[in-house]
Amino acid sequence: MARKSSPDDLLAPLTLAVGQEELLLDRAVAQVVAAARAADPDTDVRDLAPGALQPGGLAEITSPSLFAERKVVVVRAAQDLAADTVKDVKAYLEAPADEVIMVLVHAGGPKGKALLDAARKAGAREVPCAKLGKAGERLAFVKAEVRATGRSATEEACRALLDAIGSDLRELAAAVSQLAADTDGSIDETVVARYYSGRAEATGFEVADLAVTGRTAEALERLRWALAVGQPPTGITYALASGVRSIGRLATVGRGMRPADLARELGMPPWKVDRVRQQMRGWTGDGVAAALTAIALADAEVKGGSDDPAYALERAVVSVSRAARSGRGG
Repeated sequence: MARKSSPDDLLAPLTLAVGQEELLLDRAVAQVVAAARAADPDTDVRDLAPGALQPGGLAEITSPSLFAERKVVVVRAAQDLAADTVKDVKAYLEAPADEVIMVLVHAGGPKGKALLDAARKAGAREVPCAKLGKAGERLAFVKAEVRATGRSATEEACRALLDAIGSDLRELAAAVSQLAADTDGSIDETVVARYYSGRAEATGFEVADLAVTGRTAEALERLRWALAVGQPPTGITYALASGVRSIGRLATVGRGMRPADLARELGMPPWKVDRVRQQMRGWTGDGVAAALTAIALADAEVKGGSDDPAYALERAVVSVSRAARSGRGG
């Protein structure tokens, strides 16, 4: 087994970016390219789109040039490579070319695992790029983004930004960058509200919070505003599903658990557990199942199965709101 490259060695012969979070994957690639060009401004970068690497093509791409400049070869969606191309890449990993830096972008998981294992065996520098599925992970991401700008922000400000923007890391990063550029001093909740209060009222999570508490008219009003200001329909279905699933998960855990243990069990911060507990009133098991079915239908429709995604979302919001009242007879 080859000696594993240091995580800090951006010029390692092989970098493996593993996960499905697009922002983190793009950053992993960009950091390697930037380091290579800092070392050699004439670095030749070949960023291969998914499917662009064909059998036999890697040898040509990695062959020495007449000018002997450094090369960075980025292989996107490596888990989807054809079998013959995988053989080419594995053969290359056993005898990498001088002055060539390869970046394999891989989704992780079982698909294409043989190539993933081969890259790790070859001593790849590995960069984890998994989706940040938990609220605590996204909160840590926001805090790290703030630190990277050289600024500071209160805990309340970071939470307010998450509530305003949602879970999209690109949008969160852009929001932190804007706040850092446009404001002075520590970033607090007042600053976030000044910049994003209108946005906060138009996110999918705001729609979901209203729907899961049975406030149909308000949820529909927020939905129309969210769509009007450009919120993606898929983000709204995600928020609805997340809200209903949280209620279902909280309903199935032990009622006698302490709040801290409950938060750990559910992977939620304590403040969210408290909010979901309040939202649970009126819900039944059948209501959760019906709501998730309606959301799944809307999700399929907004992803191409319907000519009117707004109507599909309105139906889902009405269904969720009705389910939220199923246990209280109204």
